Amino acid sequence: MGSLVALCAGTSFAKSLFPLIGAEGTTALRLVFSTALLMLFLRPWRRTWVRADLLPLAQYGVPMGVMNLLFYCALKTVPFGLAVAIEFTGPLAVALWSSRKPLDYLWVVLAIAGLGLILPWPGSTDALDPLGIGFALGAGCCWALYIVFGQRVAARYGAMATPMGMLIAAMVVAPVGLTVAGGALFDSHLLLTGLVVALVSSAVPYSLEMFALQHLPQHTFSVLLSLEPAVGALAGWLVLSEQLSGQQLLAMGLIMAASMGCASNAKRRP
Repeated sequence: MGSLVALCAGTSFAKSLFPLIGAEGTTALRLVFSTALLMLFLRPWRRTWVRADLLPLAQYGVPMGVMNLLFYCALKTVPFGLAVAIEFTGPLAVALWSSRKPLDYLWVVLAIAGLGLILPWPGSTDALDPLGIGFALGAGCCWALYIVFGQRVAARYGAMATPMGMLIAAMVVAPVGLTVAGGALFDSHLLLTGLVVALVSSAVPYSLEMFALQHLPQHTFSVLLSLEPAVGALAGWLVLSEQLSGQQLLAMGLIMAASMGCASNAKRRP
């Protein structure tokens, strides 16, 4: 829960930088400083790296970078909690892909119903920006790839996969952020703010999640992680004054229920 609160608070705070350096510049600062912090903490240079390591790490790091960039772009027009809920369809699809249990089809129906309530249908009074929804769905697809390739590099490199993957993610996003924000990225005040964002939204959540994974069953961890859209909506309301309609809250609740149900049912799968 501490990880969720830190992540959502840091991301809400990061959104305040959008008018100054855009979503692209904010993403670049977050990834660059997160990479630096993880490099100092985990010291991946102690391992010998060869050219053959580049492809698997790129398959892991590129989706990570694009996922962060698309999600921050979605936040420009989509409320935080709803953007997280839409993005959650990516890992939910991965979890359901290999399952054929009848109960799991219920989670598919709930997720589709939740998305159906969010999509901008003609005549809807509280329709979301279609481009913002597209960015969030794209982030969800990248999250799915991040999980698939992340499992492979974790088995091959262990904890060292994270800083190396994030280094590649930063190298992908930094040119985009520099193109959009220009010299504003090097403002001393913004650099300090970017460091705080990286610390609160990346370094602290990562450390707390690693501790939680060591002390909680995986399905319990996954169920708790499913609370992220609700925590995001609360952070968006408190920090950004974002208001959600009853229909949007219901949509978010359906996607959360699908994620929780899938995670809870996972402990009974062989």
